[in-house]
Amino acid sequence: MDKNCFITVDCGTQSVRVLVFDLQGNLLFKFKSAIEEYKSLNPGWKEIHPDIIWNKICTGIKSLYEKDKYLFDRVEGVTVSCQRDSVVVVDKKGKVLRDCIIWMDKRKNEEIRPMKIWANTLMKFVKFKRIGDTYNREFRANWIRVNEPEIWEKTDKYLLLSTYLNYRLTGRFADSTASTVGHLPFDYKRFKWAGKNDIKRQIFDLDNRYLYDLVEPCTILGKITEEASRETMLPKGLLVVATGSDKGCETIGVGCRNLDQGSISLGSQATIQTSSEKYFEIVTLFPAFPSVKKGWYNPEISIYRGFWMVKWFEEEFAQKELIEAGGNSQEAVRLLDDKLDHIPPGCDGLILQPFWGQELLRPEAKGSVIGFHDGHTRAHLYRAIIEGIAFALLEGIETLEKKSGRKMTSIALSGGGSQSDAICQITADIFNREVYRVQTFETTGLGGAVAGFTALGKFKDIDQGIEQMVHKKSTFKPDEKNSTIYRRIYSRVYKNIYKKLKPLYEEMEKIHKHMV
Repeated sequence: MDKNCFITVDCGTQSVRVLVFDLQGNLLFKFKSAIEEYKSLNPGWKEIHPDIIWNKICTGIKSLYEKDKYLFDRVEGVTVSCQRDSVVVVDKKGKVLRDCIIWMDKRKNEEIRPMKIWANTLMKFVKFKRIGDTYNREFRANWIRVNEPEIWEKTDKYLLLSTYLNYRLTGRFADSTASTVGHLPFDYKRFKWAGKNDIKRQIFDLDNRYLYDLVEPCTILGKITEEASRETMLPKGLLVVATGSDKGCETIGVGCRNLDQGSISLGSQATIQTSSEKYFEIVTLFPAFPSVKKGWYNPEISIYRGFWMVKWFEEEFAQKELIEAGGNSQEAVRLLDDKLDHIPPGCDGLILQPFWGQELLRPEAKGSVIGFHDGHTRAHLYRAIIEGIAFALLEGIETLEKKSGRKMTSIALSGGGSQSDAICQITADIFNREVYRVQTFETTGLGGAVAGFTALGKFKDIDQGIEQMVHKKSTFKPDEKNSTIYRRIYSRVYKNIYKKLKPLYEEMEKIHKHMV
């Protein structure tokens, strides 16, 4: 039997997917399980036991075995691609000591863990002190040390969620450098753990003994153990491949290979990412992430929570659509999308800036909506959310182009928001550029499969894999009239909102701190 299929396990924020692709990029099997078990023990916290995720993976792989044994037997490798910066701590036996702290979690220490004098001086000199201190306070290891010392005393390994899942598959604490994205003492430029004199080692004070083995992307990470075989039905000894994070695989899955191309993810965290052979920082000490394309980088600008705002809108304002859709969330969003075409570009003067909080470079910023009048409806607000996210992403595109010195001539859309033709067209109009989608919405899974097949020697490199497996399907060209309207709004209004409101945000923050 020709073993020419690959499994990508895609663990996003909202769901777990088990996906099977062939060498032509065809999606042959899909299992999806929503993640609804998150806990919020305190306001702003977000946790889940990682074995809940593991059990969903096992269920998904068993489902493939039960539904299509022939396809199951054609699988020659598996990889895990995960949400980034979600932390798991385990003891010496690999036992989980507490729930996984998810990337959206807002907890932080009141006090900064002391850093050496030279580190503080350097951060002040390069104007990174405020961001560095924020990182220090948000570092999960520091929080556990202070607030759960009994847990930290037992901690043997400090892992990302993807690393833990790799451990469950292979028995090895290891992960791809392209998955190592988060609050960690990691040298992004050199693809290794930071040295003792690296500023990141001061901000993220953690000995290497707590960390895991680093593996290059597109290489073999390990093999399925006997225990993992019993739990998943995967054959013992099946190859487990190192690929990358969900965003990194997504960038490969839409065919973004160089600086001329951009990958926009319209997901829970909206991002604009590109691929660069050279390392450069958008802001001093703010790194470009390691690419799934070995030796390359993914410079990125993110919109915190991004299309999570659509979910928020649905829950708070779309009860009518939810009832009409029989409680089906996806159908409710489709009904909302149908209303987008009935609202003109610019939403009759309503403009939204999508800073939902925790913007790294603008920590005092909050979301703002200006231009309300009595003619506005829920549909206007919904479209304003879509337009606001696109304006913020356009700002990110322009920043990346300025830093790289290259114009993005091709931009791909992926993530949940990309499933809407109306949202894709609005995005093309605001960018005043052609945007496209590929043959599947499961672009993280597709990118993971491209990297997986490359590791197995099916392709000489990622670029050849992209050529064979990634195919443009839908193209959206900007409407000249709409783009003209959006250019005026973006340049004359949107880009001025933050600097005009910044003093007010700062005053609001002072008042709030005084109140609490």
